[in-house]
Amino acid sequence: MSRIRLAVIGAGAIGRKHIEVISQVPQAELVAIADPSPQAEALATSLGVTWYGDVETMLEHEKPQGVINATPNTLHVPCAIACIERGIPVLVEKPVAESPKRAQELVLAAQKHGVPVLVGHHRRHNALTAAAKALIENGDLGKIVAVSAHWMLQKPDDYFDVAWRREPGAGPLLVNLVHDIDLLRYLLGEIEEVQAMTSNATRGFANEDSAVVNLRFACGALGSAVLSDCGVSPWSWEMNSAENVIYAHTPENCYLISGSKGALAIPQMRWWRYGEQSGWHAPLLQETLAVEPIDPFILQLRHFLQVITGEAAPIIDAADALRSLEVIDKIRLMAPNAA
Repeated sequence: MSRIRLAVIGAGAIGRKHIEVISQVPQAELVAIADPSPQAEALATSLGVTWYGDVETMLEHEKPQGVINATPNTLHVPCAIACIERGIPVLVEKPVAESPKRAQELVLAAQKHGVPVLVGHHRRHNALTAAAKALIENGDLGKIVAVSAHWMLQKPDDYFDVAWRREPGAGPLLVNLVHDIDLLRYLLGEIEEVQAMTSNATRGFANEDSAVVNLRFACGALGSAVLSDCGVSPWSWEMNSAENVIYAHTPENCYLISGSKGALAIPQMRWWRYGEQSGWHAPLLQETLAVEPIDPFILQLRHFLQVITGEAAPIIDAADALRSLEVIDKIRLMAPNAA
């Protein structure tokens, strides 16, 4: 069986992760990298694949069956549309765009040309997510009452040596919290109302470095999210879930979900509930759900291959990802201290 020919646009940190994952999935083959940087050219040479300095030339010469778009946020839409107009399915890294207006352009292009778009909210593919979603949908937690989410860690100073990471749109709202918002939507349903405050007081860049957010879900549940990329903390999905080895692992939880029949702490997957009696006077029973770890990027790529061949619809398409982006945009617009 022939392998599916893939190209990667953008060979920064996340692009290199996708390239590494392609090498681990036998059904896929990397045929080209498009990125104008000398580092990308050197990487392509080391891998024995063709390097291109621009997207258009790569698409015309290579004609890949699928493309992974790992460019900076502002290039997500134009690069994805270039693929769509040629009938090439594309996996677009999150956020789907730098603004809802730009994301809508991608939604319309995908609909017009009938080409599938998968958005790289890879946490939806995590086995931890699948286990949590099953517990919720089976009613084992009852009616969801409240959720608390934390994404707090200290990015190293040299992370900000790249100029665009200090600019509006590249702060932790769009780069990081969009993942948590999307995952909360996936687990609990749509978000109807937000309240928020942001601050850039610690780093003083043009974008925010911290935020606190209140959420109201359509199901009636309330939620809160605390976000910071400048504070010392063991509480974040990356550090807690151990899904990416570049982050130091801390065995803590970053999501706490409470329902009328039980509670769940993620990613330790501790499920709490009462026995025959309930109420604060009764002891809680605890069970740790067994989840086999597997790199969600591998699961995401396998899913993308099925999207390319028409065997599956995207687990999150551009229209779905737009709804997560709209929540982030509401947070940004209403935050009184937004950078």
